[in-house]
Amino acid sequence: MSQKGEVQKEFMFVDEVKIEVTGGRGGNGAVSFRREKYVPHGGPDGGDGGDGGSVILKADESLHTLKDFRYRRRWKAPDGGNGGKSKRSGARGENLIIPVPVGTVIRESENNKLISDLVRPGQEEIVARGGKGGRGNRHFANSRRQAPRLYDKGLPGESLEITLELKLIADVGIVGLPNSGKSTLISCISAARPRVADYPFTTLTPHLGVVSVEEGSSFVVVDLPGIIEGAHQGVGMGHLFLRHAERNLMLLHLVDVSENASVEPTEAFMQFNKEISFYSPEFFKKPQLVVGSKTDLPGATENLEKLRRRVEEFQSTENVEIVGEVMGISAFTGENIDQLTWYLSAKIKELRRAKKMQEFSSEKEKEIFEIKPQARKKEELHIQKEGKAYRVSGEKIEELIGRTDFNNEEALQRFHRACRRFGLDEKLKEKGARTGDTIKIADYEFIFEEDS
Repeated sequence: MSQKGEVQKEFMFVDEVKIEVTGGRGGNGAVSFRREKYVPHGGPDGGDGGDGGSVILKADESLHTLKDFRYRRRWKAPDGGNGGKSKRSGARGENLIIPVPVGTVIRESENNKLISDLVRPGQEEIVARGGKGGRGNRHFANSRRQAPRLYDKGLPGESLEITLELKLIADVGIVGLPNSGKSTLISCISAARPRVADYPFTTLTPHLGVVSVEEGSSFVVVDLPGIIEGAHQGVGMGHLFLRHAERNLMLLHLVDVSENASVEPTEAFMQFNKEISFYSPEFFKKPQLVVGSKTDLPGATENLEKLRRRVEEFQSTENVEIVGEVMGISAFTGENIDQLTWYLSAKIKELRRAKKMQEFSSEKEKEIFEIKPQARKKEELHIQKEGKAYRVSGEKIEELIGRTDFNNEEALQRFHRACRRFGLDEKLKEKGARTGDTIKIADYEFIFEEDS
C-alpha cells in the first residue's frame, strides 16, 4: 500500500498542460466638464482609461514541473482603471507574470503554432496583451462640438488557449532500457536521489542532477524512464519523456551487460536505437556514448566485449555519431565512474563551444538576410451569410464596436457615420441583404434598413 502511495506521489511530475490566458480590459474614457470659480468658459476634461494588464510567462530556474497548472487553468490580468475628471487617466492594469520552468515551449492550442521557447532563466513572453484604454470626452471637442458627451470604451484584452510543453534542459541525457542502472548512476555521480528498485519503470519522472568534476566545471544530467520496444507508438512510459532528451547535447546510453539482464546487451542496444530513430531522425543523430553497466556481476566481461563489437558494426553502417570507447562501469564498486565523469566533462565543453559557434553564425546570417516586417494594415470588411443573418467581420469595425457605448446618443451617431464611411450598407446590399435582415457584428445584432 505504501509503495502505491509513493508511486502516485512521484508521478506528480507534469510536462504538458493547456491553459487559457486573457489580457485585462482597458478602462473606459471619462465624460467630465471643467467647472472652476472665475473660469467662465469651462470645457470637457474627461481623462483616458488605463490599458489593461498583459499576461506574461517568465522562465524561472527554481521550477522543474508544470504541476501547478493542473489546479488553475484560467489566468486573467487585471483590467485598466476608468478615466476621471480633470484629465486624470485611469491606472494601468498590472501585468500578470506567471513563472514557468526553464525549457517551456509555448504553442497555440488551436493550430499548434509555436509562440516561444523559454530556454534562458528570466526570459519572458507576452502571451495575451491587455486591451487599450478608451479616450475621454476632451479628445472629441472641436469648433462645432464644444461640449461632447462622447467617449471611448476600453477594448477587451486578447484571449487565447495555449499549450505549455516542458522540455528539461540538461547537457547529458542518461537513456536506455528499464533497469539498466540509470537512476543508480545519476545518484552516484550527482546529488540527485531518485528512487531505485529492482522492477521495471522504477523511474516514473525525469531526475536532474548536477555533476561537479572540478572547481568551476560542472554539467547537468537527466535520467529518463526506460525505453522499451514499441515506445515510439506509445508502449510503456519512456515515450512520454523522450522530449526531455531533445535538448541534450549528448546521450549516455546505458546497457546492462550482466548475465541477468532482462534483454541481451547487443539486442538492448539495437532495440533502443531503433526506437529513437522512429521517434525522431534528428534525435537519433545526437552524439551517443555507450556505457556497459553492472560490470561487477557475472557474465559482464564477455557481454561487454560483444557489445563493443556490435557498436563498431552499427557505427560503420548507420548515420549515427558514437563518441568515445564503449566503457564498462559499476556504480556498486565505483569502477570507471571517475573516468566516465571526466570524459563527459571534456566532451560537454567541446559540444558547448560548437553550439555557441553555431548560434553565433546563425545570428549573423539572420542579421544579413532578415527582412523587416511591414506595418500590418487592419483587415478590411468581410461579409458572409450565417443562416438567415449576415456576419460582418474585420478589425476596424470590431474595434469600433468594442469602443462604442450604444446607450450614448453621440456614440451611436458616430458608429453610423463610420459604417457609411466603410461602405457597409452598399456591401451588405451586394451580398443580398434587405430591410429587416439581421446583421451580426462581434457579439451585437442589428436590423438592416435600406436607405429610402
